[in-house]
Amino acid sequence: MDLNPDSSVIEHKAQLIEYLASGCKTPEDFRLGAEQEWFLYTGTAYQPTFYDGPDPSIRKLLEGMTGLGWQPIEENGNLIALSRGACGITLEPGGQFEFVGSALENAHQTRAEIQAFCRELESLAGELGLSLLALGHQPKHSRRELPWMPKERYRVMRSYMPSRGDLGLDMMQRTCATQVTADFSNEADMVKKFRVALALQPIVVALFANSPFKDGRVGECLSHRSAVWGDTDSDRCGSLPFVFQNGMGFERYVDWALDVPMYFVIRNRQFIDASGLSFRDFMKGRLSVLPGQLPMVSDWANHLSTVFPQVRLKQFLEFRGADAGDAVNRLPALVALWAGLLYDPQSLATAWDRIQDWAVDERLELESNVARSGFATPFRKGTLQDLALWMLELSRDGLERRGICDEAGSTESQYLQPLQQAAESGQTFADQLIQNFSTQWHKNMDIALPAMCKETFS
Repeated sequence: MDLNPDSSVIEHKAQLIEYLASGCKTPEDFRLGAEQEWFLYTGTAYQPTFYDGPDPSIRKLLEGMTGLGWQPIEENGNLIALSRGACGITLEPGGQFEFVGSALENAHQTRAEIQAFCRELESLAGELGLSLLALGHQPKHSRRELPWMPKERYRVMRSYMPSRGDLGLDMMQRTCATQVTADFSNEADMVKKFRVALALQPIVVALFANSPFKDGRVGECLSHRSAVWGDTDSDRCGSLPFVFQNGMGFERYVDWALDVPMYFVIRNRQFIDASGLSFRDFMKGRLSVLPGQLPMVSDWANHLSTVFPQVRLKQFLEFRGADAGDAVNRLPALVALWAGLLYDPQSLATAWDRIQDWAVDERLELESNVARSGFATPFRKGTLQDLALWMLELSRDGLERRGICDEAGSTESQYLQPLQQAAESGQTFADQLIQNFSTQWHKNMDIALPAMCKETFS
């Protein structure tokens, strides 16, 4: 996010459209980005980690990372993010620790990058007496037990969220995700990839479901993270039915985003609360908190970062359906899954042929049921398990045609194996956690939480 904007003034909607269209790349330049989030715990009691003391604190962890070549980023005197090359580290609202990877060519590179990062993170966290957990939803602690990070963006969101949904603050403090970004070559390519990815998000929710716990016990969902997003803010979340309508393109997405209420504007490195106000009014110089001023391109970029659909369009496409999990194995799996589906023309065309007759109600029903039912979610004459197996086969075929091999001669399809095992068994990662909780962890979260943390980097 640009805290010190120096961008051109926006005078026409065409500039907003051009901002998105400027992301178009040739297929040779297509890249894949990946992000991973973790919860942080302190000491042998596995209590939530706060930003400032008692030590070990999140600030101490960030300061320790600077000794490994990471460059500090501050806001109001607080160390709130880090950068190193094309990679970044940021803090989510409740202290979740997020790694933002660089734009890479394939899943092999993703695996190498996240593996190297996890080694240094695990080592430093261990020295400080911190533990990390990659799970889609906070398994034990309530919101009131969790910290808030000293970031102005979150101050605005914290105040506004309760007015839009019952679980917006839970989303902020109690969820962790794994996300992937992909490129497009032109508007038509963007639309096809957007539609395919959006239709398939419920399948991704099931394939990566990893959050069955809530408030110290097994909850009603396999992915509580996904369920939370369903009651966060209907203005800026969800499945975007208009994406499948005639006329979808950069301009149609711009029109939708323009009607999403704003959160804030940044001026002179300060966040100005603009929650609930209209970007359309901003473009007319009628924003009440900045009367007479017109937005800059950086304001538009910031606004686009405050919309949260299942698939998000910026100068690339961002896929947001997956729970956080074992980063070394599941992050490359997510990258490989989308690479095989979207970067192979044959797989993309086949996927589009399959999903283009899915009705709006069918897609919405899948989306609303998958958090609870996982692979067992009904769809037409079968279940979501059938769709997952088809999706994996299609991705695997695409990856084999890509033919990008590691030093051992194996293609990216190797990273799909954990997903394949889950889909074939009909048991999500969440189901496995529930089984462990009922047996070896004796239905005791004080036993389960340390065990899950110890497995995070295994």
